[in-house]
Amino acid sequence: MIKEKLTLTEALQWRYATKRMTGEKIPPDYLEQILNAIQLAPTSRGLQSFKVIVIDSEELKAKIRPIADHQAQIVECSHLLVFTAWDSVTETQINDFIHHVAKERGIPVAKLEKMRSVLIKDQLPMNKDQFYHWTSKQIYLAIAFGMATAATLKIDAAAMEGFSPKDLDALLGLDKRGLRSVVLLALGYRDTENDWLLPLKKVRRSKEELFQHLDSF
Repeated sequence: MIKEKLTLTEALQWRYATKRMTGEKIPPDYLEQILNAIQLAPTSRGLQSFKVIVIDSEELKAKIRPIADHQAQIVECSHLLVFTAWDSVTETQINDFIHHVAKERGIPVAKLEKMRSVLIKDQLPMNKDQFYHWTSKQIYLAIAFGMATAATLKIDAAAMEGFSPKDLDALLGLDKRGLRSVVLLALGYRDTENDWLLPLKKVRRSKEELFQHLDSF
């Protein structure tokens, strides 16, 4: 366990796409900090139209592994997070969200009518695929916050798309709960002896290639 957190820049230099983990469990308070970061991540209009399923069952992780192209991190991680999107949104869910905001901010619901009407106008007409695509963008913001926070704690976080959403949804019963899987996040500690990627240099495009500053137009 680290005694103090890394700075964000140090953490981003330290992290990499971990391929092998040791199975060691991460401390509960560290897990809570990562989940807090995911909860506090920005989302479009604050709707947070997703749910994160936290799995620490070894038996369940073993069942997920063949669905996820037999990736080792699935069973070697401490906790596996499954980011799932609502398959659609209803007017009732939007109204519940508006009432929740009003309660938390201590203001009348009527003050939020403009926010409600925008959500009704923009989100309700979406079909399930459109809503999944829109929500997936919000999920990737949330997972980035979780990964960055994990890195500051020197906890490895491997994001994975290489799985069968249909099979995972069926295994976890997501389809019966109005949810669709989007991406996985394995949390744990790197296996320094067996991870082939660890000794390789981090490679990124140069700032000159990546950024363009417009001082005038």
